[in-house]
Amino acid sequence: MHEVMEQTVDTIRWSVAQGIGRIVFDRSDGPHTLALASTAALARAVDEVAAAHPRVVLLSGSGGLFSAGGNIAEMRAHVETLESYLRALVDIAHPALMRLSQLPAPVVTAINGPVGGGGVGWALCGDFALAAASMKLRTGYVALGLSPDMGASYFVTRRVGSMRARQLFMLSDAMDARQCLAMGLVDEVVPDAELAQRAEALCAHLALAPRGSLAKIKHLCEGATQRGLQAQMALEQALLQECTRSQDAREGLHAFLEKRAPRFH
Repeated sequence: MHEVMEQTVDTIRWSVAQGIGRIVFDRSDGPHTLALASTAALARAVDEVAAAHPRVVLLSGSGGLFSAGGNIAEMRAHVETLESYLRALVDIAHPALMRLSQLPAPVVTAINGPVGGGGVGWALCGDFALAAASMKLRTGYVALGLSPDMGASYFVTRRVGSMRARQLFMLSDAMDARQCLAMGLVDEVVPDAELAQRAEALCAHLALAPRGSLAKIKHLCEGATQRGLQAQMALEQALLQECTRSQDAREGLHAFLEKRAPRFH
């Protein structure tokens, strides 16, 4: 793991410090949107943060809105070439979103306000999704005659199931933070003024955990529903044996027996 000095490019701010990677949708003069330039900056941020091998990554927004999704003005400017425009946008965004979601480290999203359209996939791509009390979510695709992108159909379905997901996308009703929590779309609702502190505290806690254990937990849980029981338990055994050869496993056992906090490598 190495540190990355804070950088800001086209409304995206990122850094890596003390084991925590941070990526911020940073726009103060209006809602953040996924335009071509800002999406290219977001992909660069993901690449540079991932290359630093952080222990945990926090994705958040500044101001009062997480992400409004696609840039409608830019889409309108390309209305005659909408297919090629959206292909170019997705070709930039999808690999970056996949890389972020599949990092062998926990990903925390702090959804600081309303989120819609393509922003939904980014908001829900993490292992932990914390929402500000003012957060509202609306899928929005139907209103534009479009279908989901940015992993939204995958991450929403993973959290609420296939039937409920298709209803959310088809109806496209706005839901507040409490409704999202009750449905399982987010994991916790926090007062707006406390969201940043709560997200940082969670990241600091995860950064102290053994890196190998967290990576293997993500691997096991991500594909568990596609594997049969025998295949899943075989993978469990193989990964467990890898853990037993680690310095962290020895430290964890010694710390438990000595009744002290572990100091993982």
